[in-house]
Amino acid sequence: MDSAEVDAYLRRLGAERPAWPTVDVLRELHLRHLQRVPFENLSIHLGEEIVLEEKRLLDKVVGARRGGFCYELNGMFGALLTALGYDVTLLAARVYGDEGRLGIPYDHLALKVRTVDGGEWLADVGFGAHSHYPLAFEARAEQRDPGGVFRIVEAGPDAAGVRGEAAAPDLDVVRNGSPQYRLEMRPRVLGDFVAGAWWHSTSAASHFVRSLVCSRVTEDGGRVTLSGRALTVTAAADGAREVRELGSDAEVLAAYRERFGIELAVVPVVREAAGREG
Repeated sequence: MDSAEVDAYLRRLGAERPAWPTVDVLRELHLRHLQRVPFENLSIHLGEEIVLEEKRLLDKVVGARRGGFCYELNGMFGALLTALGYDVTLLAARVYGDEGRLGIPYDHLALKVRTVDGGEWLADVGFGAHSHYPLAFEARAEQRDPGGVFRIVEAGPDAAGVRGEAAAPDLDVVRNGSPQYRLEMRPRVLGDFVAGAWWHSTSAASHFVRSLVCSRVTEDGGRVTLSGRALTVTAAADGAREVRELGSDAEVLAAYRERFGIELAVVPVVREAAGREG
């Protein structure tokens, strides 16, 4: 990512170029990313190819002012942080699903970030409803955040035993008492996640294929989500939810534009549903 691309990305976030890669800057960029760049899977249902290459992701997230899912959002955020001087490691994770079952390998991409003023942080701007700020990577006590109460805990000897005794133990990321995903400590590169992105964008077993979502954190700390034609606004203060069903295509397109800054020519439709109707 060259200097002009970094500046364009920062303008997308409404942020100034920082003097140093500090914890405070990381916290600001993390929150701004969640507020400005939506978590969305629209490409899957618009027939758009998802390519995990920096230039293609820049064109989408910065040039077209779109969002994406974890591989795209955390992949791009990691590239930005690296360009700003942070020490960034890409980590693979498996997401907890129904009945505590873990998902596929390379199910999720998260970031371990070291700052110039010390410490390592778990940054994740690609998991939908999650922490608003980075989590202290080495802390094992509760960490309170506007997005919930989080803990990072060792996954246990059963997980380490699969890889051998010398391997660092996997870590479970827990939100409000429920495990969210299991992190592996081996460093990865963006290309390692191509198979996971392909599975999540093509398999009938993937929830991304079965549903539409576009969601971001609001400026007051709440959340706005458009799932198909259901627009949900969640209040920051008490978590109260207001749900409104949008009727016409014009209303849906206006919601994407006004709530998320996304300009679309057509309303995305879940691919499977479109196939049944056709």
